[in-house]
Amino acid sequence: MPGAIFSVKCQAKAHPLAMDAVLAAGVLICMVAGSFVEPRHRDSVSWALRTPDLLSLLLIALSAAALVFRRRAPMTVLCLTGTVSVIESVTGDPRAPVAMSAVIALYTVASTTDRPTTWRVGLLTMTVLTGSAMAAGSLPWYAQENLAIFAWTGIGATAGDAVRSRRAFVQAIRERAERAERTREEEARRRVAEERLRIARDLHDVVAHHIALVNVQAGVAAHVMDKRPDQAKEALAHVREASRSALNELRATVGLLRQSGDPEAPTEPAPGLDRLDELTGSFRNAGLHIEVARADQDTTLPAAVDLAAYRIIQEALTNVQKHAGPQAKAEVSVVRVGPHIEITVLDDGSGENDTPGSGGGHGLLGMRERVSALRGTLTTGPRYGGGFRVHAILPVKNRTPGEDPV
Repeated sequence: MPGAIFSVKCQAKAHPLAMDAVLAAGVLICMVAGSFVEPRHRDSVSWALRTPDLLSLLLIALSAAALVFRRRAPMTVLCLTGTVSVIESVTGDPRAPVAMSAVIALYTVASTTDRPTTWRVGLLTMTVLTGSAMAAGSLPWYAQENLAIFAWTGIGATAGDAVRSRRAFVQAIRERAERAERTREEEARRRVAEERLRIARDLHDVVAHHIALVNVQAGVAAHVMDKRPDQAKEALAHVREASRSALNELRATVGLLRQSGDPEAPTEPAPGLDRLDELTGSFRNAGLHIEVARADQDTTLPAAVDLAAYRIIQEALTNVQKHAGPQAKAEVSVVRVGPHIEITVLDDGSGENDTPGSGGGHGLLGMRERVSALRGTLTTGPRYGGGFRVHAILPVKNRTPGEDPV
């Protein structure tokens, strides 16, 4: 049964004119059948057959035909059926149920317009039809037929308004669901974009760091190959170690891009400040003089903050290696200050090669984006007297974008 109702509704939406024609035919049959029957006694349920006037049959046919176009021109159809009903109320004796078509037309107007219009049109239709039947009809003003016109016009307007309200409610729910679906899709796309940006930053940091080390160690090996082969072998061993480490980190980072059906990605955790000694040791092996000072009291950082701190130091030391000159010295400090942890990387390089960022790289931009994503601050720039300074302040606890800083 529900399937049949759903099929009828679909047919009505697909062919509204045909469905209105079927409705008009049904209303025509009801009005014609009603015109041949009249109550025999006012006090009992007894009926008798009668022959309607030709004018009544003509008005019935005209009002029923008008209902075919009730969706296309509801107000026009209501005016036409209302006029026909008034004519029948005044001239019909006995009266035919032509007002049925006006009730259907009033329902259509109420279901397709707003509530104020429904109130105005409903009251006007009710007043005109009932008033004409009471004032100019052949029956007494208190006759049941006159009161029936009053009741049925009110029911038609009320039912139409209820249907319109239900349609509006269902449409609002549908729009809210569609809006929520669009919001979920936009949020998913935003998260995917953020994840891609994070992976791009990691790839840049890994490649820039290890390629810089490989470049330096390869240069050292080429320089001492003939005179000090042992030192050259040691430099090449560092090249091999740096390249192996780069491949491992690249494999772990690119593994994040694998789909669910792909082979399992490595489960090595992301690097953090617990690997700071290993990081600075690799730079020392490349010939960079580094001093490290830590006063973070074994602070446990969120994974995102820990990774960002590690990458900032890695990128800053890579810039020192590439830009500060062969005799440069670097200082790294990690200090816990209240609800923040401060990362500082200083160098005293002369900048003989070039300054960080002058080659069009994205190292400083990547650092700034990492810090901004964590609601921290980053300051970079030349030092007075020579060298470069990178200073980052990161929250020890992650904050959501809508949360105020402590």
